[in-house]
Amino acid sequence: MSENRETILREDDERGISILTMNRPGRLNALNRQMFRELDELLDVLAEKKEVRGLILTGTGEKAFVAGADIKELEGLDESAARELSLDGQRIFQKLEQLPFPVVAAVNGYALGGGLELAMACHLRVASETALLGMPETGLGLIPGYGGTQRLPRLVGVGLALEMLLTGRKLTAAEALEAGLLNRVTGQDTVVDEAQALLQEILDKGPHTIPAVVKAVSKSGLPGGFETEAEHFGRLCDSEDGREGIRAFIEKRKPMFGKR
Repeated sequence: MSENRETILREDDERGISILTMNRPGRLNALNRQMFRELDELLDVLAEKKEVRGLILTGTGEKAFVAGADIKELEGLDESAARELSLDGQRIFQKLEQLPFPVVAAVNGYALGGGLELAMACHLRVASETALLGMPETGLGLIPGYGGTQRLPRLVGVGLALEMLLTGRKLTAAEALEAGLLNRVTGQDTVVDEAQALLQEILDKGPHTIPAVVKAVSKSGLPGGFETEAEHFGRLCDSEDGREGIRAFIEKRKPMFGKR
């Protein structure tokens, strides 16, 4: 099944994996207000579809995942309008981060500024060998506005995050993998395939454990994180999937989990 918007293409397969492709090739898939609006709408649609088990985000073409925000749209914004744009982008990326199924960014090229912020809002990141990742906003006299100052330190540590944010340093795919910003690196032609393979590894596990892990990890380092983990652990131990997984381990066989 496919459902295309003007700036985002959507395709679903029989496994329950949806692919959203950022589609502004003439602007290197740069984020503009229309793309934000369409992404916001599509995330709502996908969250309501029980058959969706995983999501991949990627970009059109071989040069860019998302090269950043559409800078032309920032010109002339006053303080109030710019703050509202930032808050709206943060809200949409948080919605992406809080989806009840795993989300993988297939970074097929440049992921700069808002593009890297979008990739970091995904749960996992796979990139092509030619990908370049960075936060160049200080070179424009700005800072990231869609969560970049918050997510980047969690992924790479404060020291490297500050260096990237303050100097605009860009990481190659190999450097980003070593820093923990990426999970896997693959060839340019196989980045979406690798993202699908990673998702399939996850989807083979207990379907109710996946949203539990995502929710628990989202609380990492925050008040209530340990309590959230204990709550989900208790619920899953007393679930059909939990009991089946334990029995299968004891009986040395593959578990037969139910559906989400």
